[in-house]
Amino acid sequence: MFGLRLDPIAFSIGSISVHWYGIILGTAALVGLLLAVREGKRFGLSPDFFMDLLLLGVPSAIVGARLYYVMFTWDEYKNSPLDVFKIWHGGIAIYGALIGAFICGIVYFRVKGYSFWRIADICAPSLIAGQMIGRWGNFVNQEAFGGPVEESFLRNTLHLPDWIVNQMLVQSDGLYHHPTFLYESLWNLVGLIILLVLRRRSFLRAGELLFSYFIWYSIGRFFIEGLRTDSLAFHGASWAASMMNGLWSPMKLFGFEAGYLDPAIGNIRISQLISVLLVIAAIILIIGRRTTGEAKVRYLDPIINFKTGLPAGTETAEKKTAASAESRTDIQNHSDDTGSDKTIKE
Repeated sequence: MFGLRLDPIAFSIGSISVHWYGIILGTAALVGLLLAVREGKRFGLSPDFFMDLLLLGVPSAIVGARLYYVMFTWDEYKNSPLDVFKIWHGGIAIYGALIGAFICGIVYFRVKGYSFWRIADICAPSLIAGQMIGRWGNFVNQEAFGGPVEESFLRNTLHLPDWIVNQMLVQSDGLYHHPTFLYESLWNLVGLIILLVLRRRSFLRAGELLFSYFIWYSIGRFFIEGLRTDSLAFHGASWAASMMNGLWSPMKLFGFEAGYLDPAIGNIRISQLISVLLVIAAIILIIGRRTTGEAKVRYLDPIINFKTGLPAGTETAEKKTAASAESRTDIQNHSDDTGSDKTIKE
């Protein structure tokens, strides 16, 4: 039956193997870029602006994802520091990727002269779309799955097609597992639709689409993380662990059981704790910024470059107009000079 497992290698060119994981992540980045470029045009932002952001943001996200993972699993690397750089062996974390990408974004937007909140809002749908697609890389690699389940649960309860059910028969233990990649991908799909609808609402203020992304993604991640068996964890206070378990307990009403968490690793899943903190922080920021009057700018308002004081795209248009006028002046001058020469010759 293991022969039914998908081959993680898409194709090979000589000794170089191209993995499905890389293709899927590349597709996720491309879709995210196209979404941002399309929305950015409405505000006068050029495609090159987002292309440069992608070229800087992807490496930053990879570095952040790796450092985040290594920081919480240092015991695995302290005796072999060079293994930290072997990212192809696995070991990245999405929250670390977000931290790396956001640090890059803060610097990049400031250099370009734009408000972080305005551009981050445009990129929010791109983030959740990228995560929605990227999770299928975990599917191909048979990783980031949940606890064991019966085959009948996958086929008869979830009504999943054979190609997904077969891939959920994990080679390492010969058991079927929760397709947590699918749960999160579908959750993110709904989230993407919500964000696309929200950004056309006149009541939305700058920064609030990004906060909505964090709220939606973190709620889903909290409950899905509880199903997984590979969570990063730490040893925390027993009351905090009980609180996390209590918040997750509604899942049991739907017949789900928490994935195994090795007590030697910890009693609190890090991603669950961060998810809770992000939801709380996002709600506080939305309420706080509106209460203090800081959230005056609406999402649909023009994006102003604080270096020039002009709306995005205006400066480029003015440069083109000036160049066109200069070109016409040069042609006129050339024509006048030619006419003078003719007069002298005559």
